[in-house]
Amino acid sequence: MVVSKAKRNPVTGDSQSCFPWSIKAALAFTLVFTSSCGGSLFHVKPAAELPPMPATVASVNLGSISFRAAPILSDEVSHELFESNLQLAGLLPVRVEISHNSGDLIELKKVRFRLTDAAGTKWKAISAKQAIARILKANHVSAYNPSSRKTFEQEFRAYELDLKNPLSHTERRRQGLIIFVAPDKTPVSSPRGLALIIEGLSQPVTLNLN
Repeated sequence: MVVSKAKRNPVTGDSQSCFPWSIKAALAFTLVFTSSCGGSLFHVKPAAELPPMPATVASVNLGSISFRAAPILSDEVSHELFESNLQLAGLLPVRVEISHNSGDLIELKKVRFRLTDAAGTKWKAISAKQAIARILKANHVSAYNPSSRKTFEQEFRAYELDLKNPLSHTERRRQGLIIFVAPDKTPVSSPRGLALIIEGLSQPVTLNLN
């Protein structure tokens, strides 16, 4: 009778059989295969299907332009939109709507958003690319088909607020997300006293979000 010998881990020196390694390899292959067949790493709800923001959200009217904003604090909403818990990744998306009320084109390239909480702590705005990296890390996604990640990035970036192109009265309204990362990069849990500061206009304005 042939008896298989346990292999010794060259790093720790612990003995282990070949069987667990085969399981890990199978799981990695399954994840890659699933990603390649599913088209995207996560099922992202089309940005065009976002419902209108409630009339009660924080808003400010500056004459020719108006802003409305609301934080996405619920992990249920986050999962519904991105099939992922962004708060677990230390991310806080803030939904922003910009309305053109009248007049000429309004340039948005210089507009910047800052976020603070009740303790005066500053939250840093990050790009969609940086947010995606944190989402994958928080969900322990490391083995995937590159095309699946590309698809996820395209779908996720569709939510990003466009500040590169001017806003016209014809377009009338534009919305999207500004994503902030927690100061200590830990999971987000019911932050209070959130205030969104908008700079780069004729005058800075503040929206009290909660």
